[in-house]
Amino acid sequence: MASSKGYLQFVLEQLSELSDITYRAMMGEYIIYYRGKIIGGIYDDRFLVKPVKSAIALMEETVFELPYEGAKEMLLVEDIDNKEFLTKLIETMYEELPTPKRRK
Repeated sequence: MASSKGYLQFVLEQLSELSDITYRAMMGEYIIYYRGKIIGGIYDDRFLVKPVKSAIALMEETVFELPYEGAKEMLLVEDIDNKEFLTKLIETMYEELPTPKRRK
């Protein structure tokens, strides 16, 4: 099942406190970037983030889910209605995320 454009817009609105949030559509789903680094994505209308230590520490309950068959587990963000929490989560995760590889 592909994610809806409406859910993408809702998540982007929830992340609007952060500057430089971008996304890329990919096979019916959306990859979310913060300042050029992949933070996670929207898969089947679920907001999933990379399972870095700082994200795990911030979440009250840690729920791991697969974005799609054969992928690595990611963290399900259940407190999607809390803009303040989302902003803190993404800002905290940023330093732990890998720098994107440069294309030749």
